[in-house]
Amino acid sequence: MKYLFFILPVLVAASCVQSENKSAQTNGFGPYEGQSVYLGDQETVDAFKKLDKAWAARDYNAMKEMIADQGMFVFEDGFTANSAQEFVDKVESEYQETLDNEQEWGWKNNYAFSVYPKGALDSSVTNQQGQWVNAQFTGTDGTYIEWYQMVNGKLTVWYQTKGDFVLPE
Repeated sequence: MKYLFFILPVLVAASCVQSENKSAQTNGFGPYEGQSVYLGDQETVDAFKKLDKAWAARDYNAMKEMIADQGMFVFEDGFTANSAQEFVDKVESEYQETLDNEQEWGWKNNYAFSVYPKGALDSSVTNQQGQWVNAQFTGTDGTYIEWYQMVNGKLTVWYQTKGDFVLPE
């Protein structure tokens, strides 16, 4: 009977603890058969924020450390860079162009969140590597929406689109 007094509180406490092994819930679907999309983690958003901070400071050495040597990085004007060096060269070119046009360099980061697709029947699809950050920025020349595929803390794929409108404050 006295063992019951010791075991009962343990059983009650164990029943109150929520399981950490709950399955992640999907909130969408991916482009490949069987693929679902899930919310990502803060670590990936933090890696994005670190890259964005280096970009704003034009710290190209820091940027190159965070960008995969081989990747695909598509700018809104159609230019595609395939290496970290090509990426930072394009950023510097755009910066110099803003100076030449006497425009303001910079942007406001409106939001960012991380997601990841998984479960495709074809397990070799590359969009399931790492996680993706979607971010929106407002600049003096428009609104940008970008997707960052982060794999092991490095940018491997990046797409940028631009709308000519500027969001109201």
